[in-house]
Amino acid sequence: MLRPVSAKPMAALRGVFAVLALAVAFHASLACAAAVYPSRPIRLVVGFGAGGPTDIPARFIADKLGAALGQSVVVENKPAAGGIVATREVLAQPRDGYTLLLCTHFDATNVAVYGDAGYTLSDIAPVSLIAKYYYGLALSNTIPAQDFASFVGYAKAHPGEVTYATVGAASAQEIMARELGKLTGVTMTRVPFRGGLGVVEELIAGRVDLYPSPTLAIMQHYKAKQLKIIATTSPERLASLPEVPTLKEVGFDFVRFGWLGVCAGAGTPEPIVRTLNREIVSIVASPAYRALIENAGSIAQSSTPQELGAIMQKTMDDVVPAVKEFGLRQQ
Repeated sequence: MLRPVSAKPMAALRGVFAVLALAVAFHASLACAAAVYPSRPIRLVVGFGAGGPTDIPARFIADKLGAALGQSVVVENKPAAGGIVATREVLAQPRDGYTLLLCTHFDATNVAVYGDAGYTLSDIAPVSLIAKYYYGLALSNTIPAQDFASFVGYAKAHPGEVTYATVGAASAQEIMARELGKLTGVTMTRVPFRGGLGVVEELIAGRVDLYPSPTLAIMQHYKAKQLKIIATTSPERLASLPEVPTLKEVGFDFVRFGWLGVCAGAGTPEPIVRTLNREIVSIVASPAYRALIENAGSIAQSSTPQELGAIMQKTMDDVVPAVKEFGLRQQ
């Protein structure tokens, strides 16, 4: 004799089927969204000013990415707080691939520097690296030194009088200047700026003396003899600056680099991330992009999302000791 099925197991089964149905519908909707992506314009938010070393590559990538995807990619500059405002803006939007971030080493550094940056690295979904770059020590023409050794001699003879520029609290520029000061025994005075473009103008005018700058931002001014580059932070001489020695050559084991990438908010559907990665990798490999980047002393380089994620984590880990040593932690 068959026993009737009790109501409780049947209710449980119905609940399981309902959950499964919702999961299938959710993943189907993601797949559908990815299949038609993009169906409207995309924003690429840049945390620094127009015309700078982050903005120039961003606009090239945006133009070519828009052409590849069949939708315009609009660059929006939100320069404030070392990129924090831009990152928060992107993370406040739906995680649907329509608001992207031109991510930089600042995003990882800010997590180490600020007690509450408003985000963690896990909130960011890396898509691809687009460039690595080294720094040139840009020196004002008003300083009577033509090379690194004579600059150190001058700075030691004028303790505290030589000024160096930074972009944001505990920026890469500030950390490098402090590390170089410690290595050489030089005492310099910090002058904070909100953006890199203003720094270069002040350097040319002689109102600030030293700026550890991405080479992309200073190359044209160096070639026009508006400023000097007395050393680079690269492991070997840059092809675009063969006459400028590295810091390693002048006796300091000091190699530093920055990077640029494209990121999204964590939770962006994987098919969309893969689509963006595929197109960006292709753009970075193009001769036109390589010429733009490499002629300015940087390196055109793409990556997988996982590789960029590892770079972001290493950037944060590497900067923590300097933040502690120089008391740069901000609350």
